[in-house]
Amino acid sequence: MFKFLFGKKPVEAVKETQRETVTRAMGEVNEILALMAVKANVSVDLNTGLVNIELPQQMPDEALALPAPEEKPEPEMAEEKAEDAPEAEAEAKDDDAPAEKAEDTPAEKAA
Repeated sequence: MFKFLFGKKPVEAVKETQRETVTRAMGEVNEILALMAVKANVSVDLNTGLVNIELPQQMPDEALALPAPEEKPEPEMAEEKAEDAPEAEAEAKDDDAPAEKAEDTPAEKAA
């Protein structure tokens, strides 16, 4: 009855050698690069053995129609500025008030 559950042996994954991995990966990269209308710059660093691919700034399959939306400032920031404005005006008035009193004082002395 449970033969289908216990009768099958687990399938082991086939391990890929490094040579097979590199061959497969380079084949995939070459297939993609061959289909590109605007070719990428491919360079190899002989000291490190690394392959560098410089892609064009805009790929053909990326959207060209509209620019990315600009980030809007958060509403909290606008509220904070609105709250700070009356305080700033009050400070400005406070700064002007002693100056006016100082001006009145010499005028009063002269009168």
